[in-house]
Amino acid sequence: MRITEPRFEDYIKDLSLHSNLKVSDDEVLREMESYARENHFPIIGPLVGRFLRQLAIITGSKRIFEMGSGYGYSAAWFAGGMKDGGKIICTEGSEDNKKRALKYLSRMGYDSMVEYHVGDARKIIADHDGPFDIILNDIDKEQYPDTVELAIARLRPGGVFITDNVLWGGDIFDEKPDEPTRGILEFNHRIFNNEKLFSAIIPIRDGLGMAVKL
Repeated sequence: MRITEPRFEDYIKDLSLHSNLKVSDDEVLREMESYARENHFPIIGPLVGRFLRQLAIITGSKRIFEMGSGYGYSAAWFAGGMKDGGKIICTEGSEDNKKRALKYLSRMGYDSMVEYHVGDARKIIADHDGPFDIILNDIDKEQYPDTVELAIARLRPGGVFITDNVLWGGDIFDEKPDEPTRGILEFNHRIFNNEKLFSAIIPIRDGLGMAVKL
């Protein structure tokens, strides 16, 4: 199920794809997107990527934590919008993806901003104190409910908790949802019913959950 009418999405992509990016960012991001297509690797894509960079700029982010970083695509978008001296803590289950990420980020000049950890993102964030300006959540969907309290405890007031895939290609409407879908449904319920968050869902790509810590 497409969330946005395809013509609108194509129009926005044609209008904005990689505009106002420095040459090194443009070149490497295109390579990362090609790798994702060729290897069927899920990434947030350029429409969400641009939104993440805007968030980093708007919030004046100096500290960002990513729960699920893959090979560095979202980190690359964040990094370009951060202030000098900014830090992104990345988490990933694959050592190979970490190595690939650092190569890409190095070519863009962002590798010094990134600290990459391999392992369970929930355990890694539990070992880090906040406050963070932004926390991105893109781990296994059945684990999504676990992330809510972890994020709240480590965001600064006014900090933003961003979560990918919250509309899950329409599977949220299944009468008999599978385990990942149940995880997303429970997560969505929690962020909208937590008194410490003010939440919205932005219907771009596969649905982007955005919760601000009060």
